[in-house]
Amino acid sequence: MLYGKKVVLRPITHEDLPNYVRWLADPDVLMYFGKYLPIDLDREKEWYMRQRDDPSAINFAITYEGEHIGGTGFQHLNHRERNAEVGLFIGEKSLWDQGLGQDTLATMLRYGFEQLNLHRIYLRVFAENERGVRAYEKVGFVTEGRLRQVAWRHGRWHDILIMSVLYPEWIQRQSQE
Repeated sequence: MLYGKKVVLRPITHEDLPNYVRWLADPDVLMYFGKYLPIDLDREKEWYMRQRDDPSAINFAITYEGEHIGGTGFQHLNHRERNAEVGLFIGEKSLWDQGLGQDTLATMLRYGFEQLNLHRIYLRVFAENERGVRAYEKVGFVTEGRLRQVAWRHGRWHDILIMSVLYPEWIQRQSQE
């Protein structure tokens, strides 16, 4: 278990899977999410089993006040190059805009840098997801670049920003807090 200021990150269990199916069927949750099609419980169970055996992925359920509210994890974990892609979503919309995503990311950064010995943690975000971009910047992510018109969603092309935090930047930020 990983403890943030507000959230607790714990292993995903079979009991969590119906929540993911419900959240990933919600157009508001999917608006800026990498997946663009809802999934059923059988597919979610298949993903759950695959990710447990994938050495390049580490996934957690996000909990808040004891309730499962979303998911986070590292993908493309590369121990040789000491980098990984982080992702997260808060599925419970009633808990949006309460700093839980920022706390989740701060917790994942601490885990990635202190426990996994990563040097670079990066993410991809839809450029128009201003709320997400602001949250990522607040925990130290900086924009590295823009992939122009790379994602087709909602009947049009979207730009994707690549953002990252390097270990020395994170250390400096920790000393200032």
